Amino acid sequence: MGDREQRLEAAGYPLARGPVEGPVIDLLSILGDTLYASGQVPNDAGVLTSKGKVPSQVSVEDATKAAALCAANILRAIVTKLGSLDRIERVVRVTGYVNADPDFCDCHMVINGATNLLKAVFGAEQGRHARTALGMGQLPLGCSVEVEAIFQLKK
Repeated sequence: MGDREQRLEAAGYPLARGPVEGPVIDLLSILGDTLYASGQVPNDAGVLTSKGKVPSQVSVEDATKAAALCAANILRAIVTKLGSLDRIERVVRVTGYVNADPDFCDCHMVINGATNLLKAVFGAEQGRHARTALGMGQLPLGCSVEVEAIFQLKK
């Protein structure tokens, strides 16, 4: 296990609790040296851990933790499919979706959970990325947050 996987596990995200590939879409898609990670929801070992609207049903603090879990699931998927996070050169872009109440304007604060985890795993430079944080009327399974990401692979 490499340093990045160790940092992920030390942050409380055991590799073995990640997502499994379904019959319809792939966890990852690679084109050249670009890895596109499918959106991940706050699912921990098959259990959806955060459902509902932010902030009326799910607190900002809990949604931020859910966003970190989404990012962890992306990293777990990379390990599952590629064998190691050492295959990643850097994080390029993150898009975060928040199942938000109509007047909620702090989606960016929620998605900081994903950003902070990625920086903790990859370091300040390689973890730094472009980002969009959006409020949505609904998300799959009624979850509170979904995160997707793009990475550059090492050559």
